Amino acid sequence: MAAKSLENLLNPSKDGDLASIVRRAKDMGELASALVRALPPEEGAAILAANVREDGELVVLCQSSAWASRLRFCADALLAAARAHGAEASRCSVRVSRPD
Repeated sequence: MAAKSLENLLNPSKDGDLASIVRRAKDMGELASALVRALPPEEGAAILAANVREDGELVVLCQSSAWASRLRFCADALLAAARAHGAEASRCSVRVSRPD
């Protein structure tokens, strides 16, 4: 595949085939970063990813069940950070990411 074709395919500012997927991944990464910054460093470091579903559920993925338990106590702060970031989140769930 030519470099020019690949650039058009992945460019989120154009309407390339994967543009919406690239934009969505970028938005999810920015949301996760906002949540990490909203928590103390130790808790923030446990966050792997975050997403807001269409029904308003903020889903936070973390490293282990122990971290999930700790992060559930931070649900109000996570929701506030997501809303400050512009997400329309109404509730929060914390889940453990499955290991590879």
